[in-house]
Formats: sequence, C-alpha cells, structure tokens
Amino acid sequence: MLRNFRAASMSLKKSTGLARTYASFAGEFHGQKNANGNYNVTLIEGDGIGPEISKAVVDIYSAAKVPIEWEPVDVTPSLINGRTTIPQPAVDSVNKNLVALKGPLATPVGKGHQSMNLTLRRTFGLFANVRPCNSIEGYKTPYDNVETVLIRENTEGEYSELLNTLLNTLDKLTNHTLLLFTRLQL
Repeated sequence: MLRNFRAASMSLKKSTGLARTYASFAGEFHGQKNANGNYNVTLIEGDGIGPEISKAVVDIYSAAKVPIEWEPVDVTPSLINGRTTIPQPAVDSVNKNLVALKGPLATPVGKGHQSMNLTLRRTFGLFANVRPCNSIEGYKTPYDNVETVLIRENTEGEYSELLNTLLNTLDKLTNHTLLLFTRLQL
C-alpha cells in the first residue's frame, strides 16, 4: 500500500511540482545536536494567548532540563504573487532545525488572506494531524482502557478553506439566480 502512495506522490509531483512525503518510521528524528550538546528548536510564539502559552512550555522544558536551545522566529505573513507566505528566515529555521514549537495563531475571520495555520501546513507539507488518546491510569473517566489515535487531514476540505470557498460560490450563484427569477417575476 505504501508503494501505491509513493507512486501517486511521484505522479502528483510530475504533474504539479508538488508532492506529499511519508515518514518511514513513526517518531524518527534526524536532528543533530549543536556545539553545546543541545537540539535547536524553532519557536513560533503565536499571537493572542500564544506567547503566554509558548513561554510556559519553554519554562517547563527548561525546568525539566530538556536539551533544547530555542530559535524564535517571526511568522508575520506577507503577500508574494498574491499568495500568503511565511518570511523566508522562518522557513529556513524550520528546515534547518527539523522541529518547531508553534503557539496558537489566530485564524482571521473575513476574506482576502489565508489562515497562517493553513499557510504553515502547506509550506511544510503537514498533511495530517495525529492525536493519540489514551486513558490515564488513576484518572476515572466514563470509559476505561482507551487507546486510540485520531488522524485529521489538514490540507484539504474544511481545513484548507476549500469548503468555505465552494459554499460562498454556491451562495452567490443561488442569490444571483434568485435575483433573476425575482426580476422576471417567475
């Protein structure tokens, strides 16, 4: 089955210049330690409550003596050729470090710009959001021995804003058709 995914990926790459990649092993990390013996991790603080949450995580990692040196980056979007893009230094940092911590980023309500969350997903090919869910021993819940994984597709459908675009287009067509029928008094 993985062979079929790779073949489809190669076909997609040839036709569009884009391709999805698939991890060979879950949890595999190829980052290298720096001269201080720590891993460099890109830090995208986020906005709104993001900086507060990011600071708390940084403090927790520091208290736990996790061997990390944080590399803060700014992801204030810019428009290049009509597309929302992430500043190149931020892209370079994530590509160099191979790992990043992202605080919450607000998803704007309105039109004219793409969500930064979606821009990040597309820029780095983050196809799926994997959320393991396991029971915690000693913590009583309605269900015992839960062990499941939720995999949510991130770059198509509802999370890619395609559905909203489609619904807005259908809404405009419906309103236009209704307006024509009203004018013609049908």
